[in-house]
Amino acid sequence: MIEIIKDTLIDALKILPFLFVTYLIMESLEHKTGNKTKQLVKKSGKLGPLFGSILGIFPQCGFSAVAASLYAGRVITLGTLIAVFLSTSDEMLPILISESAPIELIVKVLAIKLIIGIIAGFIVDILHMLIFKKLNKEENDEDAIEDMCEHEHCDCEHGIVKSAIKHTINILAFIIIITFLINMIIYFIGEDNISNAIAQVPIAGILVSALIGFIPNCAGSVIITELYLSNLISLGSMMAGLLVGSGIGILVLFRTNKNVKDNLKIMGILYVISIISGLIIDLIL
Repeated sequence: MIEIIKDTLIDALKILPFLFVTYLIMESLEHKTGNKTKQLVKKSGKLGPLFGSILGIFPQCGFSAVAASLYAGRVITLGTLIAVFLSTSDEMLPILISESAPIELIVKVLAIKLIIGIIAGFIVDILHMLIFKKLNKEENDEDAIEDMCEHEHCDCEHGIVKSAIKHTINILAFIIIITFLINMIIYFIGEDNISNAIAQVPIAGILVSALIGFIPNCAGSVIITELYLSNLISLGSMMAGLLVGSGIGILVLFRTNKNVKDNLKIMGILYVISIISGLIIDLIL
């Protein structure tokens, strides 16, 4: 047990500086370009899924929350929201960077999320228009959107350094907990036994990973990314979970969009797309 705790803390300390630098860059990007990003998405019209996926792939503080609020006000389309949710990298990127993951893997993961986000977003918009014929648009309160982003995630008014430190501490705590639990599981069950169990029923790993991805904030992406880096799940399983994961986007959606059935429908769409994508990825990659 002592060795497990020791290994967990050592691993956490090793990635601490990488996490801080990554979040410092992320906060700087958000502070300088966040408002321009929001305006571009609003004006994107029918090309919303394209712009939503491209902008979502860049690590920006709370962008999925902003997209959820914009959708709740019917400023952006359903397809654009799906594209943003699918492409959002959330905490995955800092973890992969801090764990010294190969650059090829990082690029591959981001490219997959980008492509799936664009394709799925356009398909959803086309099907939505065919079924409902016309998308209703309502006025939205931009100040409420900005307040939502700042309250839930950004904390930009206190400066990018303080905000980066806050993010680093929060994610580091999650990493320590998840790493410790994974080490405990590996110790008591055995890495080979876990890998064999998942390998025997590949689709089970994809289904479970997609469910884990719905965990709000960074927890889901931390769990899934750490499992993949520990060679406990396949690339397809990891992608299924990361595609579903949208940070605090789902929470903000339920808070701002009063149509509960609509919110559950969106979760269902994300889940189905992620599972299908995970299966295809495992078959071809």
